[in-house]
Amino acid sequence: MPHATLPSPGFQAFILCGPGASLDTFTSDPVEFPKAIVPIANRPMVWYPLDWCYRMGISDIFIITPPESKPALEAALQQNPHLTSLPSPRPTILAPTELTNTSGTGDVFRQKEVKDAIKEDFIVLPCDLVSELDGTALLQEWMVLQAGLGGATGGLDRDTNLPVPMECGGESIARRGAMGMWYDTKGEAALKGEETDFIITVPPTKPVVPLPNNSIRSKVSKLVSAMPKDSLNDVLEEKKLYAVRHSLLREFGRINVRSSVRDSHVYLFPFWSLELMQDERFESISEDVLGWWAKATWQPGLAEKLGFRDILGFTDNQGSEKNSGSDEGSPGPSEEEDDLDVAEYSSTVSYSKVPNVSKTQKSLSIPPIMAYIHEALPSAPVIKRVDTKASLLATSLRIARLPATSTLEKGATPSPLAHPLKIAHPDSVPRITRVEADTCLLAENVTIGEKCGIKESVIGVGCTIGEGVRLTKCLIMDNAMIGDNVTLTNCVLGPRCKVEGGPRKGDEKSELDDCEVQGGYIVPWGTEAKGEKFMLFEGLEEKGDENELERVGSISPLPDDGLSHRRKESGSVLVYG
Repeated sequence: MPHATLPSPGFQAFILCGPGASLDTFTSDPVEFPKAIVPIANRPMVWYPLDWCYRMGISDIFIITPPESKPALEAALQQNPHLTSLPSPRPTILAPTELTNTSGTGDVFRQKEVKDAIKEDFIVLPCDLVSELDGTALLQEWMVLQAGLGGATGGLDRDTNLPVPMECGGESIARRGAMGMWYDTKGEAALKGEETDFIITVPPTKPVVPLPNNSIRSKVSKLVSAMPKDSLNDVLEEKKLYAVRHSLLREFGRINVRSSVRDSHVYLFPFWSLELMQDERFESISEDVLGWWAKATWQPGLAEKLGFRDILGFTDNQGSEKNSGSDEGSPGPSEEEDDLDVAEYSSTVSYSKVPNVSKTQKSLSIPPIMAYIHEALPSAPVIKRVDTKASLLATSLRIARLPATSTLEKGATPSPLAHPLKIAHPDSVPRITRVEADTCLLAENVTIGEKCGIKESVIGVGCTIGEGVRLTKCLIMDNAMIGDNVTLTNCVLGPRCKVEGGPRKGDEKSELDDCEVQGGYIVPWGTEAKGEKFMLFEGLEEKGDENELERVGSISPLPDDGLSHRRKESGSVLVYG
């Protein structure tokens, strides 16, 4: 995998590893199998943001995780061949003692261990980011648009641990702002029910000099409002419309409203923004820090309420506030100056400039947040958050369709996500078994029986596939076992699980469609299911004097075969549904 050989851009990277609530079939045990090591196309999830950072030349990388998941991550970094093959230096794992799986992203940057680690401008990104886009393009636009010429500047001097002078990198004019990345959820790769965000942007200023052909500047706008779609729906349910402030139109004249984009949770932050994040009212980086910061760039009085004057080092002689008569108090929405109903719009809407309105003089200049909007074009690089079963499967299968780097013609540019080989050991596939190499990935030490049909599937290390198996659009994690004559479609199987096989006779068969199987679970022969989750069930009820376990759904107790290590001493029931 090619990685950057350019000098470091002067950024630190902080990868946030969450609990993976939407992948709970596979992440219910964060001690043994945290979300960050769930495989995407046979690579641990955290490999993708790590590789993305190394490709853009960032090597000062921190992985932030709750303490309970630290041992599993450390073991993966030391043993997994995909992670050990990444360039040096290795990332540092930060496990703040007070960080839990329920902590908000805003809480992360108030942890002492994290604050002490941040020495300069930094990038925040999630562990579930998959991106073909070269992050260098984002860095370059941030450095140009935010006056960080010659590289990122600001923060603490590595030798003296004192703040870098403001004159560096053009900051004598003004503090630099932030930059985030959103991607369009429509197009060929659209997923049904995918989470989206609601943002309002203003068109960028047209550059005087023509842009290079590979520039992303035309897709960069200024962010003026941001919230998750769920928060927008709450507002619409309560007020029946979304009210746009008249002062927003007076300030910018033209706005773009988007509701079909997804926040990638990739943010480029200047060092000074760490102080802004110390406000304990900010529970979330995306909704609170970015949301209130974006509004503070135009909403009268809000910047003062948020403490920007002290954070940015402005003094009173630098001007008076836009609205000196604004109320004191905590940040929050006040009465709207004008109501414009934008609920009916699903993508982008523009409003004409309000006529005959003069702008009041700005005194407290708030650095902007720039938003890069990645378009959903067939030829566009892949950018995806992988935080649901649907996105995990779809992204894995999309990577499986990429041509292997070893098969490309000389001079061709491979995808940074492509594998060297599609089938690690072609000789292990029997002659009378059909595996579609163009759409499949088979890892090392995979055993496949005869008369199988495998297409559009990803099979992990050490898996065993019996005779007569049919796999279509499936993701099979490491060391899973699939018995004879089983048919699986659109399924995701966890590590070390087993789908029992059986003989082809009568009407008895095992067919799973759109199902999830937790690691270590055994699905008995003869099971037919669609849209089910096969999981260990810990909500046991006691009956009578013998503490008989209540049977819920279809139960198949695990034998003592080494696969039952996840069961608690109190007793666990295996159930689907």
